[in-house]
Order: sequence, then C-alpha cells, then structure tokens
Amino acid sequence: MKLGELRPPAGSKRNRKRVGRGTGSTLGKTCGKGQNGQKVRRGASIRTGFEGGQTPLHRRLPKQRGVSGGAMPIGMFRREYAVLNVGRLEAFETGTKVTPALLREQRLMDRRHVGLRILGDGELTKPLTVVAHHFSAAAREKIESAGGAVEVI
Repeated sequence: MKLGELRPPAGSKRNRKRVGRGTGSTLGKTCGKGQNGQKVRRGASIRTGFEGGQTPLHRRLPKQRGVSGGAMPIGMFRREYAVLNVGRLEAFETGTKVTPALLREQRLMDRRHVGLRILGDGELTKPLTVVAHHFSAAAREKIESAGGAVEVI
C-alpha cells in the first residue's frame, strides 16, 4: 500500500447539498423545504414548544403553588416511610425488640426510608416490643392484644 492509494472508508464522504441551482437539479425553487410557511423563511427559528400561536402546553396547565403534597410530590423535602404490616412481624422471635435498625439488618426496610409506619394487616400472636415512627390504630391494638408494647420514636 502506498500513500497515494489511501482512500476513506466507503460511504464516509458525501458531497455537500447544493441547493437553489435551478429546477433541473431537484433542489431548485424551494430548495427541499416544501411550500411556503414559517419554517421556510430565512432566519425564522422557532423555539421549542412553540405551537403556532396557540397557547402552549406549559401555559395551559394549572400552576402548582406552595410546598405541599400536590405541589411537590417528589422533592428534596419529602420523607419516605417504610410501610410494614403487623403480619410481617410474626417472623421475629418472642420478646424481640423490633427497631428500624433491626429491620434494615433483616432487609425489610431500605436505606432511603427515613421512618417506619406499622399498619394493621395480618395477625400477630407473639409479644413483641415494636419501635416505629407511626402506628395505625389497628396495628397498635393488635400488638398490644398479643401482649407486646408500642414505642413511638
């Protein structure tokens, strides 16, 4: 192979499109831009989201104001709670003190969760001491009726 024989890979080089050089060139008259309209005009750049003068979508939708659940459903101030039903506590041995740290160890609670909510679905037969941030009324009643104790953090 000689230096004069080097060629670029096939298909990597293309001739530039020469527009506006007569109707016989297939790119004359409208230069591949179709018929008249806003996009045909020279220097007419249309911003993203422009809908031809119709009120754009971002202005048609209602505003969500303030710091509330509706305004900021996923935000830096949202607190993620792990939800655990009373039935899942049946797996622990009698007399165990169930804390968020123990639940993280058992992989029943994730690191991203800030707090723990105990809900009342399921049955509990063992007396356990459950430490959490929030208890539903049914969960509190089931834990105490089984002889256990409830501690709110």
